[in-house]
Amino acid sequence: MAKKMLGGTEMEIDEDGFIQEPDKWTNAVAEGLAEEECEIHPMTEDAWKLVNFIRQYYIDYETAPAIRMLCKKCDLKLNYIYEMFPKGPAAGACKVAGLPKPTGCV
Repeated sequence: MAKKMLGGTEMEIDEDGFIQEPDKWTNAVAEGLAEEECEIHPMTEDAWKLVNFIRQYYIDYETAPAIRMLCKKCDLKLNYIYEMFPKGPAAGACKVAGLPKPTGCV
């Protein structure tokens, strides 16, 4: 596995850039991932709302939330999520939230 500096912390990442040490995730790491992944820096309030919801859901249920639930609970339209995270909720937002690569994510 490769290592990369994100938010001042050296992180192990897989070939798709997902961090492999979720316990090292911090807001600064998220900002570093977002700058790389989405070219949003600093992250907006809506981006944080989305990332924090995904992260908490993963902590509670050990899986990423379904897209419909994500839109409803965060009160965000899917097209707006794709504007913030062009690779989408799984490949973009989950990566920034420090989750492992979701199954089924191409």
